[in-house]
Amino acid sequence: MVGAKDMADKPFATLIAGPTASGKSDLAMQLAARCDGLVVNADSMQVYADLRVLSARPTLADEARVPHRLYGFVAAGEEFSVGRYEAAIRPLIEQARAGGAPLVIVGGTGLYFRALTEGLMPTPEIPVAIREAWRRRAAEGHDLWAELAGRDPVRATALAPADTPRLLRAIELHEATGRIYSEWLAENPGTPLLAAGEFEGVFVDPPRDWLNARIEARFAKMVEAGALEEVRALLGRELPLSRNLGVMKAHGVPHLAEFIEGRISREDAIERGVSDTRRYARRQVIFARKYLAGPAWRWVRLAEDALIGSGGGGRIAV
Repeated sequence: MVGAKDMADKPFATLIAGPTASGKSDLAMQLAARCDGLVVNADSMQVYADLRVLSARPTLADEARVPHRLYGFVAAGEEFSVGRYEAAIRPLIEQARAGGAPLVIVGGTGLYFRALTEGLMPTPEIPVAIREAWRRRAAEGHDLWAELAGRDPVRATALAPADTPRLLRAIELHEATGRIYSEWLAENPGTPLLAAGEFEGVFVDPPRDWLNARIEARFAKMVEAGALEEVRALLGRELPLSRNLGVMKAHGVPHLAEFIEGRISREDAIERGVSDTRRYARRQVIFARKYLAGPAWRWVRLAEDALIGSGGGGRIAV
């Protein structure tokens, strides 16, 4: 295991990012096995206990091979935010910084990596009444993007209409303070969880045709391996889950739900799930080109290109 003295000499955290289905999870396990480290989740859908198959969470065999953290620990009825992610991962970072097991942080949620390397914008305390009122409107299907566009067009343009947590955060801040989010952000930069020199990163950016084929094959396997059963369980809850919840917008869930409800065919559900996932993969790369770049990051075409032979001690070649 890497000790405190070693931590002073080299990064104690390796960040592995990339589009969905790019092979980054296998890379993370290889690296963690080499350095006696922990594989730590940085994917916003893999936090949910109810979506092991459809979120491509590590299998039980994977978890037995090397220690995994922050996987499957959030109930489907909860909205999980980047602020909650920061709070969950902070103790692991502090332990590694103090000489504990090194961290291999892997996932496809770019905002989580930004929180790690740039920090979150500190926001004022939002009154409970305001927070609950807007959560209720979101659950009722209120058009949050249009609401924010009327208050803060700059921030709305930067967000997708389906990005419920960040839309709510911007609306609630304006409601509580009268300040628009884009101005507040410019005046209140965040503090990163990982300082320069404490991490090294790799972004896996495979050829598009190769990745598209992987996405299609993996989605088909998910459906055969139990993804439909996971969605049925979500739909069959005694207290119905709002379709605005993060877990209900995981790639594949909306279209598989339409199939289960008899509104589209199984083939259409799979095709639409694959198309959504491919579009998401493109957005992941676009985001990374802007935010996951610079001297601390190395970009590779395939995950296996990132490791330095068998004697690299688990280090990534950055």
